[in-house]
Amino acid sequence: MTPSVLEVDLGPGVRAGFTTRAGGVSGPPWDTLDLGLHVGDDPGHVRTNRARVAAWAGGPVAWATQVHGTRVHVLDGPVEARQDTVGDADALLTALPGTGVGVLVADCVPVLLADPVARVVAAAHAGRRGLVGGVVQATLAAMVARGADPARVRAAVGPAISGPRYEVPAAMRDEVEAAVPGTACTTEHGTPGLDLPAGVAGLLRAAGVRDVHLTGWCTDADQRFFSHRRAQRAGTTTGRSAGVVALMNV
Repeated sequence: MTPSVLEVDLGPGVRAGFTTRAGGVSGPPWDTLDLGLHVGDDPGHVRTNRARVAAWAGGPVAWATQVHGTRVHVLDGPVEARQDTVGDADALLTALPGTGVGVLVADCVPVLLADPVARVVAAAHAGRRGLVGGVVQATLAAMVARGADPARVRAAVGPAISGPRYEVPAAMRDEVEAAVPGTACTTEHGTPGLDLPAGVAGLLRAAGVRDVHLTGWCTDADQRFFSHRRAQRAGTTTGRSAGVVALMNV
């Protein structure tokens, strides 16, 4: 079965998209395209799901053990992409044709970046802590160090919990807003909230990225996606979706 991936256009020679819950082999409550090896699902099911995503991407996809930090792992060889993890990192970068990188999410923001001229792509996992810490800027800087030009970079900010659904204490909202302007918002209940996708987009534009696409899908509201918060309210656990970007062989 082909996995259900919502594709985005990041330029010629680049394949990019965000997975949904559909098209995998995992059973409840991870049904069905769970890509996370750390959430209690059968590892064999997860590896089968990852293989399906790799087939969609056109080559092996590298994954990291995400720790809500800012480390960017540069993929040096395709062998790494055949491992369960390349180690602790919250962003991955590659310039290897026929190879992809992916980040796992279930409310955090998956960010996909590509410079189709320099032939370098990256994926970043931007949760609240990583966003404040500078994971978006670190990922873009790593791309620039390998020949990317921010003015050429195309970015897609993927499905994540939306501001109207992400309630936080007022002090936390103010702290994040001070570090990442544009994140503070009010939820649908009139309480303090955080709009992390807006914060990601603002950081990218401030760094010179002109082509920033906000998908606008809310993982908490849209049943197509895994959501940690939705699962918590239901007293259960859930799987992980992904943002994946790959350089195609040309």
